[in-house]
Amino acid sequence: MHFLRETVWVLVGLPLIVLTRRRFPLTTLLCCLLAAHALVLAVGGHYTYARVPLGDWVRDGLGLDRNPYDRFGHLMQGFVPAILVRELLSRTSPLRGSRWPAPLTVCVCLAFSAVFEMFEWAAAVIGGQAADDFLATQGDVWDTQWDMFCALIGATLSVLLLSRLHDRQLGALAASGRR
Repeated sequence: MHFLRETVWVLVGLPLIVLTRRRFPLTTLLCCLLAAHALVLAVGGHYTYARVPLGDWVRDGLGLDRNPYDRFGHLMQGFVPAILVRELLSRTSPLRGSRWPAPLTVCVCLAFSAVFEMFEWAAAVIGGQAADDFLATQGDVWDTQWDMFCALIGATLSVLLLSRLHDRQLGALAASGRR
């Protein structure tokens, strides 16, 4: 069940990318990030985020109280969609070329994270105690806030670290006439 929940994004997203690749090709950067995010989602879905072995190794190696893979997943939930949102805004929005796309990108990622947390809350209400694995809170009463904060940090880092590379790739895409 967890695997299906996490891979639904891949099952919907991959056909969409394939169907629109000629009319709206994506930058190499975005495609690589989407593939990495798909891997993070699939691994988290397979093990459940609180039980990913890599997270256990990090927890034990750093002496943490919890498996940090869930936090990493939420960091990626901001980091990768930020480039997707930025690409969409840069290519389709009348705001392109202004200063607005960067803060809007971060805001969209944070809004998506908040909506995702509301879905998790609804699952907890419906599933009761059985929702623990789904939520991966690991006993942290502030898990929801941490998840949204991690997405915020991920989106902000993505915009700060990857904007120049992304702009170059967007420019190359436009120069090739594939914009």
